[in-house]
Amino acid sequence: MRRLAWDNRKGEEKDMKNTMEIRWHGRGGQGAKTAALLLADVAFKTGKYVQGFPEYGPERMGAPITAYNRISEEPITIHSNIYNPDYVVVVDDGLLASIDVTMGLGKEGAVIVNTQRSRKEIAQQLYARGFRGSVYTVDAREISVSALGRYYPNTPMLAAAVAVSGVMTPEEFLSKMRDSFEHKFAKKPEVIEGNMRALEMTFEALENSGERADQRSA
Repeated sequence: MRRLAWDNRKGEEKDMKNTMEIRWHGRGGQGAKTAALLLADVAFKTGKYVQGFPEYGPERMGAPITAYNRISEEPITIHSNIYNPDYVVVVDDGLLASIDVTMGLGKEGAVIVNTQRSRKEIAQQLYARGFRGSVYTVDAREISVSALGRYYPNTPMLAAAVAVSGVMTPEEFLSKMRDSFEHKFAKKPEVIEGNMRALEMTFEALENSGERADQRSA
């Protein structure tokens, strides 16, 4: 998808075709904003230009929230919400009934949904609204409870976003995430290993289902 951004310094439009845009939908307390910020941090550590930010407004527990990522090989000169994303990550499939998560997403785009329902069922629900892109599903509940003992959907969905988008290799991602977890949870090795296992299980689940990855690089 071709994007143009205004460069105030030069007074001209700049082509942003090498920028990957991701929109996150979740509920307050599920960690969608945290996942977007973590993805930006990890991508930055691999040498990319990044943005990671939530939509402005109060974040109440359980209330719908939106967050965004831009990831590029070149400096990013556009500063706005994302209206035509390449990928959409839905952390709570209950939002599908009340929010048009595919808004602005073309047939080249993809939706990644955290759900315990089948991919076929989710795809039918989205296609009924006119969406014609790719649909991927991840059972983040099963993965996080198995790996962490509790339901933390943002960790598996972060890995799913990387797996589907191909924004970086799984090896790069896992290495940088381990560094991040070791810094944040230095005195909690069980938390480090649990989170790493959740990431690895997500890659494995998508690999085994044949749903990984578009490999469209930024």
